[in-house]
Amino acid sequence: MSFRIIGTGMYVPPKAVTNDDLAQIVETSDEWISKRVGVKERRISESEFTSEMGLKAAQKALEDSNVKVEELDAIFAATVSGETSSPSMSCMIQHGLGATCMAMDINAACSAFLFLLETAAAFFALHKNFKKILVVGTERMSGILDFTDRSTCVIFGDGAGAAVLERGENYLDSVITVKGGDDVIKIPHGIGNSPYFNREQDTPYVHMQGQETFKYAVTSITQDITTLLENNHLTIDDIAWIVPHQANKRIIDFAAKRLGISNSKFFCDIEKYGNTSSASVPIALHELAQSGNLNRGDKIILCAFGGGLSNVACLIEW
Repeated sequence: MSFRIIGTGMYVPPKAVTNDDLAQIVETSDEWISKRVGVKERRISESEFTSEMGLKAAQKALEDSNVKVEELDAIFAATVSGETSSPSMSCMIQHGLGATCMAMDINAACSAFLFLLETAAAFFALHKNFKKILVVGTERMSGILDFTDRSTCVIFGDGAGAAVLERGENYLDSVITVKGGDDVIKIPHGIGNSPYFNREQDTPYVHMQGQETFKYAVTSITQDITTLLENNHLTIDDIAWIVPHQANKRIIDFAAKRLGISNSKFFCDIEKYGNTSSASVPIALHELAQSGNLNRGDKIILCAFGGGLSNVACLIEW
């Protein structure tokens, strides 16, 4: 027993920051960012916290699915940029919705939304009385960026995405890989002011080795998609869409080339929003669902990669 997706939602803050805007505060240019990353603009929160954006995406997903708050059996959320460590993001969203169901967070960086789906499938299988689960990825990445570092601050944006899941049989398969370590991607916490602690720590911003991340991402996407197809005796022609984590347009282009498929098979919205970490896949999924180009019965693959290092892909029948 798994689930089917019955509604999606997203929210991005109104402030759009273009590449030319960033060029006013850091040494970069529209040409440099567009060529190397594929981002033209990103949304930046001027006053909304991460939980507030997540709440708005959740409300839209509930509206889209015609599900009432009191019908929810669980809320699972993910973020690396929440305004509090406790309460958790899921608890903040639960409170905002006025829900009373269980709530739990998962931290898997940019891969986290797909970890939420895997967790939801397990809960549906374990708890026979569970009928509906809300999953939310929400990020205010602008709050954990060093805006003097052009290698990171031009990539990311803020936003939230959500989905409502109902007990069903449409979550068909998944592959998950985790290779622990902080040498490629890390986001340190502040170390506090304990008089007893004598270790140094990096600044509490996104630290990323660009070339290593790029190679890892291309390899993980191609391997995960290939594995899903082989394990389920499918070809790429059986897949209507691939919805990847929106980290870098060149990563998607290279992966498509390695797989020998058209770039048009991948749904991309990175040029509008940048990399929104755990919100990336659900935002893209919502936009695809709202585009009219996704039909019930279509098979789609969601895939993501990020800090951990972690990568995950899943096969879903819409």
